[in-house]
Amino acid sequence: MDHQNQSAQSGIVIIGSGLAGFTVIRELRKLDKAIPITLVTREPGYFYSKPMLSTALASNKSAEQLISSNVEGMAAQLEITILGDVDVTAIDTTSQTIGTSKGTISYGKLVLGLGADQIRLPLQGNAANEVITVNDLEEYAHFRKTIEGKKRVAILGAGLIGCEFANDLVLGSYEVDVIDLAPQALGRLLPEAAAQALQSKLCEAGVRWHFATTVQSIDRNGDSLSITLANGSVITSDVFLSAVGLKPRLDLAKAAGIATGAGITVNRQLETSAKNVFAIGDCAEVDGLVLPYVMPIMQAARALAPNLLGQEVALTYPAMPVMVKTPALPTIVSPPAKGAVGDWKIKAMDDGLEARFESNDGKLLGFALLGSATAQRGALTKELPPILQ
Repeated sequence: MDHQNQSAQSGIVIIGSGLAGFTVIRELRKLDKAIPITLVTREPGYFYSKPMLSTALASNKSAEQLISSNVEGMAAQLEITILGDVDVTAIDTTSQTIGTSKGTISYGKLVLGLGADQIRLPLQGNAANEVITVNDLEEYAHFRKTIEGKKRVAILGAGLIGCEFANDLVLGSYEVDVIDLAPQALGRLLPEAAAQALQSKLCEAGVRWHFATTVQSIDRNGDSLSITLANGSVITSDVFLSAVGLKPRLDLAKAAGIATGAGITVNRQLETSAKNVFAIGDCAEVDGLVLPYVMPIMQAARALAPNLLGQEVALTYPAMPVMVKTPALPTIVSPPAKGAVGDWKIKAMDDGLEARFESNDGKLLGFALLGSATAQRGALTKELPPILQ
């Protein structure tokens, strides 16, 4: 096969311009300056930091100010072709092509960086269609416009995103109600004592908590929203934000016959069940793990880039603590692995709390550090076992 023809066959196509897509491209460019790379995205193709969406209000940044580089800048900087505002409609793994709203594109290797959608709970009431989710920059811009001149925001979900938005909004002088079916904030990440500490600091900052209940209905009542909870109480608010969690985007892979579990199933080389098709980021499931955080994406991109270029690199995950951006009480958590056997040991300190999850023989398997205890992050992370060896 002559070289020219081969290079046409060996181009890399990446779907998705989130952190996963752009990080893989950066890693590829460190290793190969010349291989043709095409990025296809339903967004315009600019680069912004998605984790900053939940802290931008207090730092007084508009949606536009979160864009660190426009599409032309990214294309020039990384020497890639960006096809923005393009929907991908199908993947044909036999002919190695993707169908898009702008025609068919062939690939040598395909990377699915499709991300995840905010889970939308079916809600009752005549204002159910007014529920807002924030999962990208355009949705964030819409959210900011909606809360302009308003005073009160209700948030469904006391997980990571819900708590970060709650803190950001009270810093922006909004009245905030947070509703969650769980008995505490960050139910999947924190032991009860740590959650209590975070809740009381956010409560002092102005957050009102509604735990162990859910939303029965949401109705428009003149200028405001009437939110009826399952426990009978009614919250009056101006804006309703849903932040109940993420579900990986699987439809495209499923329709193409690519294996999926909770996410798009990949091996340690990030390969899917289809030849020359890879997945990374919030849409991918590695060894049963779907980790929608920044650090796992960075690790995975460093492993994926050489694999796309024909080398063989297996993904490993060290311990990767997650930072919860709640200035009311800064929190860093590295939850124990699912099914880990042991107990939480809680140590309260001035302005903080240290929670260690230890096995019966005293090995550290997870931690939660709040306030002044966050200084222990480095030391404790070294003691943790890797997530994926």
